[in-house]
Amino acid sequence: MRDPRRLIPFLVGGALFALIAFMPALPAAVDPDGRAVVLSHEGKAALGLFLLAGIWWVFEVIPVGITAIVIGVVQSLWLLRDSRTALTDYMDPSVWFILGSLLIGMAFNKTGLTRRLAFSMLTTIPERPRLIYLGVFTLTATLTLFMAHTAVAAAVFPLLLVVHNLYEPTGRPTVFGKGLFIGMAWTAGAGSVITLLGAARGAVAIGFYRELTGQEISFFDVSRFMLPLGALMVVLLWGWVCVAFPPERGRLPGLHAQARTLQDRLPPLARKEVGTLTVVLAVMGLLVARSFVPALAPVDKSAVILLAAVVFFVSGVLELKDLENLPWNIVLLFGGAMSLGFCLWETGAAEWLAINWLGLFHEAPWLVFIMGVAAFVLLMTNFIMNVAAIAITLPVALVMAGFVGVHPEAVMFVSLAAAGMPFLLLVGAAPNAIAYESGQFRARDFFVHGIVPSLALLVVIFVFVWKIWPAMGMPVMTGG
Repeated sequence: MRDPRRLIPFLVGGALFALIAFMPALPAAVDPDGRAVVLSHEGKAALGLFLLAGIWWVFEVIPVGITAIVIGVVQSLWLLRDSRTALTDYMDPSVWFILGSLLIGMAFNKTGLTRRLAFSMLTTIPERPRLIYLGVFTLTATLTLFMAHTAVAAAVFPLLLVVHNLYEPTGRPTVFGKGLFIGMAWTAGAGSVITLLGAARGAVAIGFYRELTGQEISFFDVSRFMLPLGALMVVLLWGWVCVAFPPERGRLPGLHAQARTLQDRLPPLARKEVGTLTVVLAVMGLLVARSFVPALAPVDKSAVILLAAVVFFVSGVLELKDLENLPWNIVLLFGGAMSLGFCLWETGAAEWLAINWLGLFHEAPWLVFIMGVAAFVLLMTNFIMNVAAIAITLPVALVMAGFVGVHPEAVMFVSLAAAGMPFLLLVGAAPNAIAYESGQFRARDFFVHGIVPSLALLVVIFVFVWKIWPAMGMPVMTGG
């Protein structure tokens, strides 16, 4: 290992895995119905792997994609799960969706559409870096109202590279660059909670809610309750980015003139640009229509995104070298995250964790119980895909809510809000990993600076559950 500073977290991660995997049997978790969940040998090892991966990802002891490969290797060699199952998870449809989104972003960049959008935006945004932050974050959050935050991050990413290049022509990392890309990832998550179109987690949560309670939550109910929370978080995130990543320069005089000059030098809109934009708009339209047209609901969103990628290769917009230049480190990162999430679920480790954690709040006041749910979902969604965090937590939390007197609708919305905003680890959401590809920050930067917004999110959720959502008509107590 070239950097001796990484040796300690490398050894700590390995030691924690061995310690937990070989420790004596732990007590069973007992839910309010008296059902006991025993943590198996495989479950213990899965928890150890969970900690090992988290430590190695935060400290980047080896490339994040290689840590993801370790997850599959350990599952196979330690016999936690069948190797075919563990390794097949690396190409889960969600991972294919990320791959397709990255290819769409590459098509935007290669045809020149990215530069057109960037120059157009820079001619209207004030020449102050802090207001450029605000413009970029608002654009990102707004786009997630209509399309998946992964696709938004992939499309906005090359645009931000152009913006940063105008700020720092040498391309070297800057404090402004850190704030620009980290803030984009964070606000993509905050915006994505507002509608069901921003991410798959919303549909998953509503599905669990319907199955376990027999009640329906509509598309517009989600937007009505989540819009003020998501919008507030975007503003708070912008404020924190301005504090945590103060730009080296307070003003960029001449930015408008430079952007207009570069815009004027662009050739007329080419046929490939028109074709690329048409394909992307068609994909967006079809993905939106899936939420409103029942006949289109079975159409898989990953297949739609991949179809667009195929069209780009067939039409010559993308070539073989573009496929070879994909950030495979990021694709592997999310493959490993999916495999880890499924491993925790299938070995029973996730359910054991959820019951033990939520059991601490079984006799607590209702508001304390809800915040316990929020904290657990927030922790889990930073380590595994947010869909998996919802699937792990919501069924247990909805059952326990009845014993505490909390209305299941409040539990569902709290879980949805917490699952959408993983501000600590790259694996929490695809936009986090896409932003990392910029090279402007380290995984440790993302983690350290994500602590404050994570705590702020919990405070915001507390206020909304306590005062704002009840005032808007949401029942938070049974019979309320």
